[in-house]
Amino acid sequence: MTTLDPLSDVLRSVRLRGSVFFHVTCRDQWSALAAPSHEMGPAVMPGAEHVIEYHLFVKGEGWIAVDGEPPLRLREGDIVMLPHGDEHVVSSAPGLAPIEKGDWLFRVIDDPKPIPVTYRGGMFQAGVGLPAEEASTILVCGFIACDLRPFNPLINALPRLMHLPAEGVRPWVAPMLEHAAAESGERRAGGTALLQRVSEMVFVDGARRYLDALPPEAQGWLGALRDRQIGRVIGMMHSDPAEPWTLEELGQRVGLSRSTLHERFVALAGIAPMQYLTNWRMQCGARLLRERHSSVAAVAQEVGYDSEAAFSRAFKRATGLPPAAWRRAQRR
Repeated sequence: MTTLDPLSDVLRSVRLRGSVFFHVTCRDQWSALAAPSHEMGPAVMPGAEHVIEYHLFVKGEGWIAVDGEPPLRLREGDIVMLPHGDEHVVSSAPGLAPIEKGDWLFRVIDDPKPIPVTYRGGMFQAGVGLPAEEASTILVCGFIACDLRPFNPLINALPRLMHLPAEGVRPWVAPMLEHAAAESGERRAGGTALLQRVSEMVFVDGARRYLDALPPEAQGWLGALRDRQIGRVIGMMHSDPAEPWTLEELGQRVGLSRSTLHERFVALAGIAPMQYLTNWRMQCGARLLRERHSSVAAVAQEVGYDSEAAFSRAFKRATGLPPAAWRRAQRR
């Protein structure tokens, strides 16, 4: 807990992990409906609190659409992520009626990865892929799971569609993703683990790119990180959550009055600074409970609580369970 990089802190603490890949080959007109993550999650990432889907256009072009947003055109080499897990349509042209989602996913989910899927002539076939030269479009579709509780400020700070155009993608991302899919498809030892790690790297790189591209006036948690003074305040809380921080102490360190710090923090992050500190302490406590065998009292002290009872009350408010019961549930 000695870092001034809150984004890395959150990414570490929410247990990012990659999973199932689909290798999708398409020809002619095609349109596919992807279920929302709360339906997909139990199949692709059992036990995950939240699942993010992403698509890499290896060959050709297409469109993606979610309700309430204009269709987004995707070109070869582009990556698109759906951080909030929205139901969406991926297609060769906007407005095409998609093939209805069915139970086919549950029949093939345990197959070796990546799972080939073909769309052609208005039909789809799972378990079979087209040769690359016959496909007009090739996609790699992956999934990333993460925790939402006790505290994950990143997901809500990201857009419903996070578009990573090919020209801005780090030169290693797309080739590594394609290579990982090929390795796994050839059933080479370690191929599945490689797919998982590359998925995580793709998400981390996407989150960093989104943060770097935010305008100076951006709000939300990522906008707060970009602010020179509020970003420093968040960094100090993350660096030492056990410190008995006060608004006065934090304000003095960044040159703001108590009231100005509170107002600016709420305006940017949407939450009061002391509540943010409590939430982050709960997230740190959850990580310690999961990863260590320390007593609840020891965990409470490490995240800034002199009283085990006070920590337990705050933790139950955040998670719905007392610390010991939450730890047992996580291990099950």
